[in-house]
Parts: sequence; structure tokens; C-alpha cells
Amino acid sequence: MHGSAVALIELGAIFFGLGVLGRVAWRIGISPIPFYLLGGLAFGHGGLLPLGGIADFTSLAGEIGVILLLLLLGLEYSAAELVTGLRRSWPAGLVDLVLNATPGVAVALILGWGPVGALAMGGVTYISSSGIIAKVLGDLGRLGNRETPVVLSILVFEDLAMAIYLPILTGVLAGATLLGGLSATAISLVVVTLVLVLALKFGRYVSAIVDSKSPEVFLLRVLGAALLVAGVAQQLQVSAAVGAFLLGIAISGSTAENATRMLEPLRDLFAAMFFVVFGLNTVPSTIPPVLGAALALAVATTVTKVVTGWWAAKRQGIAKMGRARAGAALVARGEFSIVIAGLAVSAGAVDHQLAALATAYVLIMAVFGPLAARAVEPVMRAAQARLRPRTAPA
Repeated sequence: MHGSAVALIELGAIFFGLGVLGRVAWRIGISPIPFYLLGGLAFGHGGLLPLGGIADFTSLAGEIGVILLLLLLGLEYSAAELVTGLRRSWPAGLVDLVLNATPGVAVALILGWGPVGALAMGGVTYISSSGIIAKVLGDLGRLGNRETPVVLSILVFEDLAMAIYLPILTGVLAGATLLGGLSATAISLVVVTLVLVLALKFGRYVSAIVDSKSPEVFLLRVLGAALLVAGVAQQLQVSAAVGAFLLGIAISGSTAENATRMLEPLRDLFAAMFFVVFGLNTVPSTIPPVLGAALALAVATTVTKVVTGWWAAKRQGIAKMGRARAGAALVARGEFSIVIAGLAVSAGAVDHQLAALATAYVLIMAVFGPLAARAVEPVMRAAQARLRPRTAPA
């Protein structure tokens, strides 16, 4: 069979299969990310039916998926909103960072992956999945709850932390050691700072450059600008994903709203390919040896996220039920944990088992997170009923 025919058949089967898996996921009320990862594991190296004819396309599509994920995340906020969010949420954000990065760092050091592996795993366990959390809050009708602004403020802080963390991680991975990556990290931080300042002062001009009344022209400009900025950022030793995130911050107002509406289908398509590619590059036989560590991390970081949300909501005077809902809402991990692991593994500076551990961990947390958010109210009511003193008989 002709090579292009094989590639088209494999690619068509993957897209159609992703559609089926996504439908199953939404029907049972969980994120499709675990299904995409499992699909990649099934058809990757050591899987049930390895696919070899579309490696180049899937690799590039996966990179575009990461770029679009971060671009649309940046489009959700203006630079001023990010600065305001940082001022309001920094205490809870710091508690979140310390409590949730520590388990990942500890496991990496215990497994002998060194400081670079520890830096990567700290990010994997730290960052919550804003996509999964937003979907769950909407599905459960909690967007208007008192605790929801607390949850969102913590997510904003995490987004800001990612804008600083990803360039540092990229620089460290480029140097293969913490000391070797210092110069690259310094360049990255300077670039990030400059772009944020430019976004604050000249963001309206960036919006005007990409804006257009023609949907076709507008889509081409935004997507072209994102890929150009991502490529230039990568040349400057800043993560391509961070470059796209900063461009998203610089675009604001109605331009950002239109870009989000038009790019969401593309983001979902290419992001699904990214998760599949990560699964394709993970050998299934490497997961069982790290499954125990993944379960231990899942338990530890579920507790730390619940503690984070409870403490942050308590500071705002929210009742116990709201505190519990805030903590449970933060549990899910997903897209950005995989992005961090993907950057680390593709650089070749960390142990190959890190991909297996991250995959197993995200599979667990992407499934358990939405379930925890749904179950927290019944569990709290049952606990309160047990603790409530019984009325004495007349």
C-alpha cells in the first residue's frame, strides 16, 4: 500500500477513535484526557498495534496543541487582570505552591532523578487542570458560589507561576543541570518580564494588528502570530508554549473574545493529538513499576489540594461546606502536568520513567478530580450528620 495511503488511514483512525473516546468520556462525566492517553499507550511503542506512518505529523500536531492550549489560557486574562489577581491571591498561591510541589520533588529525589527531575516533577504535581476544573464547576452549577472566586484566584496564580516556571524549566533542561541552565533561565526571565510590560502598556496595539472583520483573515492572523511568536520564543531559549501564553495576554478586549471563540475547536483537536503523542511515546510496560509511586502521589496531593482550598476559603470567611468544595475542586490534574512532563522527557535530561510516572499520575487525578468534586457535598453532609448531637427524646 502507498505510504501516503497508510498515513491517511492511520490518521483517520486516530481522529475517529478520539471522537468515540471523547463521547464516552463526556457521557460518563469525566475529562477525556485519560482516554486520549490510554489511546496513545495502546498504539505507541510496545502497545497493542504500533502506528509508524504518521510520526512526523503527530509530533508537529502535538507541539501546535501545546501552543494553542497556552495561547487560549493567555487570552482569558489581560496583563492588568493577571497583576490584580496576583496581588489578591499570592498568600493562597504560595501555600498551594509549597504544599503541592513538595510531594513531586520528594518522589523524584527518592527515585534518584536528581534536581532536574525534581524540578520537573514538582511542576507536574503542583499545577491543577484549569480546563477540567472549569468544566466541572460549570456542570455542577457552582460558578456563582461564594468559594468559586477563591478557586479561580488560585488558578490565576498557578497560571502566573507557569509563566515564570516554564522558562526556568526550559533553561535548566537546555543546560542539563541547574548551574548549566542559569544563563538560559536569565534570558527567559528577561524576555518574560519585557513582554509583560509591553502587554500592559501596548496591548491594544497588538490586538489591533491581529484583528480583522473577516473571520478567515482574523483566524490566519491570530494563528500565524501565535506560531511565529512561539518559534521566536524557542529560538530565544524561552518555551514556545510560554511565548504563546504571553501573546495571549497581550491580546485583550473583543479581539481576545473572538480569538477564543474561533480557536477553541482547533485547540481541542490539536490538544487531543498532544495527549495521544505523549501516550505514543510512553512504553506501557514502564508504568507498572511506577504505579505505586503514582498512587502515593495521588493520595498526598489530593490531601494537599484540599488543605489549600480549605485554608484559602477560610481566609475569606466561607463556611465549612464551601471550604470543602473549594478544596475538592482543585484536585484534578491534566493538560499542563503532561505539558511539563513532555518538555522534560523530550529534552532527554531526565529519567525516561518520569513520563510513565506522569502518565499514571495524570490518569488517576484526571479521573478522580471530577469525582471528588461531585462527592464532596454528600460526604460533608454525612460527616456533619454524624457529628451533630442527637435530639434527646421528649
